[in-house]
Amino acid sequence: MPHALPCFDDVLDAAARIAPHARVTPTLTSRTLDGLSGARLFLKAEHLQRSGAFKFRGACNAVWSLTPEQAACGVVTHSSGNHGGALALAAQTRGIACHVVVPEGAVEAKLASIRRYGATVHPCAPTIHARESVAAQVQAATGAQLIHPYTHPAVIAGQGTAALELLEQAGPLDMIVAPLGGGGLASGTALSLHARNPQAMLWLAEPEGAADGARSFAAGTLQLDFVPDTICDGLRGTLGAPNFELLGQHGAQVLTVSDTDTRAAMRLLWQVTKQTVEPSSAITLAAVLAHPARFAGKRVGLILSGGNIDLDALPWAGA
Repeated sequence: MPHALPCFDDVLDAAARIAPHARVTPTLTSRTLDGLSGARLFLKAEHLQRSGAFKFRGACNAVWSLTPEQAACGVVTHSSGNHGGALALAAQTRGIACHVVVPEGAVEAKLASIRRYGATVHPCAPTIHARESVAAQVQAATGAQLIHPYTHPAVIAGQGTAALELLEQAGPLDMIVAPLGGGGLASGTALSLHARNPQAMLWLAEPEGAADGARSFAAGTLQLDFVPDTICDGLRGTLGAPNFELLGQHGAQVLTVSDTDTRAAMRLLWQVTKQTVEPSSAITLAAVLAHPARFAGKRVGLILSGGNIDLDALPWAGA
């Protein structure tokens, strides 16, 4: 039975629900980046969120939305890293079990976080089918509630609280740029932006090597038959159906970004702002720098989605 699509009231409910647990992250500015981009940039620092990524917002909202009966058997998900760590931490805040199905080849720093927060890790082959299959097996064996990384309505609503805070901190914006992978953050951002700053544009930054979103919007239907090839490990998931629907309703548009530009933007963020962000975060700055005419003179919010990177495998090492 498909879930109903969340609405902005669900985002407001999520903000109240997660307030005792989630961090209100800062919005950063940089005159240097403003000068390089020709825009006024406001960087929502979700890499400073608990568990190191925006994912804690949605996971926390989903965990604390469960009834006591639902929560008793714990939660399960499949994740390449950030959602798994976030769900493990959220489950820890409620004192319930957490199972995370992780594909082979996941970033070691993200695996370490999942284990650190006490979740049970279940390895699987690096395909969406394998992830979903093993998660279903774990769910059947344990009775745990499945908390999908980006299609669960409570997850989408929770992710929308990042943009809600950004707009409260930065004031009215002309545009927000959010990363696009499965679409949980992007669709949650669409809900908040439409409600609080409806004249603003939502741009979605997507890797060229995982551009199912761009193809789907161009075709008008989901185009999910692809093998991702990008350093943005957090953006390799296929765009979810409810996320695609919400983003279409709110007129979001996609900008595809090369890994070369993302790598350069990530390094620039480290050099200029001294912020440790992962490629899936830096892609938002890369999109702005690669398309200056679209953003020149505008007030632009960028969501820096996470900072969980393997420091022993920096993407510019040996490049």
